[in-house]
Amino acid sequence: MASSRPVPALAKPLPAIENGGMESIYLDHNATTPVHPEVVQAMDHCYAEGYANPASQHRPGQRAKKVLEDARERIAEILGADLTGNRPDRLIFTSSATEANNLALLGIARAYQTGPGQVIISAVEHSSVIEPAEHLLEQGFRLDTVGVTPQGVVRVDQFASLLGEKTRVVSVTLGNHDTGVLQPVAELAALSNAAHVPLHTDAAQVAGKLPVHFRRLGVAAMSIGAHKFRGPLGIGALIVRDGVPMVPLCFGGHQQGGLRPGTESVALAVGMLTALELWQQGQEEYAQRLTALRERFEERLKAGVRDLVISGLGAPRLPHTSNVAFPGIDGQMMLMALDMAGVACSVGSACSSGSVELSPTLLAQGLPKEIVSSSLRFSLGATTTAEEIDEACRRILYVYKELGGGQLFTML
Repeated sequence: MASSRPVPALAKPLPAIENGGMESIYLDHNATTPVHPEVVQAMDHCYAEGYANPASQHRPGQRAKKVLEDARERIAEILGADLTGNRPDRLIFTSSATEANNLALLGIARAYQTGPGQVIISAVEHSSVIEPAEHLLEQGFRLDTVGVTPQGVVRVDQFASLLGEKTRVVSVTLGNHDTGVLQPVAELAALSNAAHVPLHTDAAQVAGKLPVHFRRLGVAAMSIGAHKFRGPLGIGALIVRDGVPMVPLCFGGHQQGGLRPGTESVALAVGMLTALELWQQGQEEYAQRLTALRERFEERLKAGVRDLVISGLGAPRLPHTSNVAFPGIDGQMMLMALDMAGVACSVGSACSSGSVELSPTLLAQGLPKEIVSSSLRFSLGATTTAEEIDEACRRILYVYKELGGGQLFTML
């Protein structure tokens, strides 16, 4: 349900906004990132080559299939999976991380011949994990949710107590979409493996931002989405460990072992690979630079707002995500005012940002509703500059004051 609140009018325009001379500052990279120019070039080359259907048996089809499979193997390699060994993992191309999450939960849970059992998810999952889990609940499965600490970290002790003989599948995000808090997935996977339970992790916000190694994590399945790391929209992937049972959600083709039928796009697969390779080449510098920018952003806001609340402080976080509460200010109104001021941010995940519902992630942390309702997510990306951070902070503090946030410590 979209908000019907009127867009708040600022008492006076920001100096930089006068005469329409303001440039927009994009701080919503968790929703999607700009496609890298080299990705566009690589995909253009694929389209120019006119690749045939890779499922076709003729030579043009087999030529396309080789490009597709080479991309699949290389993507898997970068993400720590092995498609070529004695017990090969599987990498299933999907349309998005959302589809990959659905395939993981529904496909694994329904693969058991003994009927409905238990499903476990964390309290800080993306809606593309929560809603498939709730769908399984409607079909007779039991759904249990693992709580988190006030910093947003999944409670390992509570998780271990929930695992049982009837547990069919577990899903715990690798890095939270709302706060950036990283989860102890390797530790949780070890507990799941000891109980012979497959654990899936949604790595959409981590892949292409921090190193991810599928096999070292020990998970049964892992989802990613290309547009989160400067790849193209329209392609995601689910990596599945050998031997993990799974049934398809769609039917009508033999592609990808029948688990995700439909003609695969060579260009999209190459685009995803190109984006990952570009990230891999400068991954250390990338993480260090974004961490420094995030800290700069948070320090400047804290210097201006007395009671600013930053969610996830004290826990390991993604280098590019900051969830900030401005107590006393309605987050939805501030979001709209910031949009007018040329700062693009979010009230949560892009899949639910059109809703006025409070963030399940922040509520799960036990934050008061007045803090949750005043929270905004700012997410940085490869194109974010220090100059943009400084200007964004200036605009944010200006809007905060104009909306009645009180006297600022400093005006940048």
